[in-house]
Amino acid sequence: MPQAIILLAHGSRDPQWREPVEAVARRIARQAPDRPVRCAYLELAEPDLQTAAAELVAEGSTALQVLPLFLGMGHHVREDLPRRVAQLQARFPLVPVALRRPVGQHEALLDALTRIALQDEPDSVAGADL
Repeated sequence: MPQAIILLAHGSRDPQWREPVEAVARRIARQAPDRPVRCAYLELAEPDLQTAAAELVAEGSTALQVLPLFLGMGHHVREDLPRRVAQLQARFPLVPVALRRPVGQHEALLDALTRIALQDEPDSVAGADL
């Protein structure tokens, strides 16, 4: 079985906040149907990293890649995530777990954000007083 992907985001109590994360998971599933994918959250939402990983291992994944959906290298990325991935590795010692760099450090994302910012007709948020 190919390496499973865990899309790890911060989390929020607002269920609408999860939609973009889950949309990425759906796109991965469509584009690579043989590649297992799960969403996980650090706090305020379920499932957490341990639960998502346990599901993937139970389904037969033999390697895990944790992709932090964070823009910057703040405390969570520098300290919390390595500690949590180490705990995960200790729980599943026969399953390699790789912590990838956060998406905010990828040129492709920075290019996409630049294109969005430079749009001539910016999107507006319903109900926002801009």
